[in-house]
Amino acid sequence: MSKYQPLWEYVANKNAYPLKLNFDEIFSILGFPIDHSFLTYKKEAADFGFAVIKISMKGKTVLFDRL
Repeated sequence: MSKYQPLWEYVANKNAYPLKLNFDEIFSILGFPIDHSFLTYKKEAADFGFAVIKISMKGKTVLFDRL
């Protein structure tokens, strides 16, 4: 199981896409802040039917959308 699986499941269960989450919301879902490894793990999102479209370090947000 991936350390990001709770995030993937959370996003997969949402019905509103595109979905933008800020880093604080992601922290509350995961219990830890996203780090550089997120760039590698984001590929797993496709297994749950969506993709990470944009990561904004300035805005501290991640944008998800359905595949």
